[in-house]
Amino acid sequence: MTNHDDNGGDHSDGHDDTGHDGDEHGHHDREDGHDSHSDDELDHHAHDHDHHSHDVSELGFAVVTVSSSRSVDDDPAGDAIAELVEDAGHDVVMRELVADDHDGVQKTVHNIVGRDDVGVVVTTGGTGVTPDDVTVEAVRPLLEKELPGFGELFRRLSYDDIGTKIVGTRATAGVAGGVVVCCLPGSENAVRLGVSEIVLEEAGHLAGLARRE
Repeated sequence: MTNHDDNGGDHSDGHDDTGHDGDEHGHHDREDGHDSHSDDELDHHAHDHDHHSHDVSELGFAVVTVSSSRSVDDDPAGDAIAELVEDAGHDVVMRELVADDHDGVQKTVHNIVGRDDVGVVVTTGGTGVTPDDVTVEAVRPLLEKELPGFGELFRRLSYDDIGTKIVGTRATAGVAGGVVVCCLPGSENAVRLGVSEIVLEEAGHLAGLARRE
């Protein structure tokens, strides 16, 4: 990947795995006929099912390209997001291109999260450290809940490709008005990584939880 603009051994100790009474340490059935782990496993599966019961399988995405140099016909990062989203079976319900302007970016995202047909907003651009990189500053006040793990994971995945340069990338995400908002850098490689490895993996789950009654 190019710059975004803006990665056990055997634990046996030689001891015989037998108990003090001579029985192996395998988990035998209890006297009541129940496996010692069966109840815990059932509880775990029930919890997992309940936790994902609100997941959304088909989402409406909005793609916002933040750039003063791109155009509708020259937007490789936005095109990549749309391609990945549609290939995953979701809909791109709108695309916007807005200049690197704090108020313009904030107004655009604010209007989008108010739409009923949008469950996820993905922005690209404006997450670096130059004076005109204002996406994070514009979007953050709109977020009722931030998702710090998004940026942390994105930077971790990116480190193998661009090394310590990743400290200059301020990718972030959160929830605004029940809509998941993810802010990614402006390069095509960056959005392909962020969307395919994180956004599409978790969007349905996060969107379902964000709008759960």
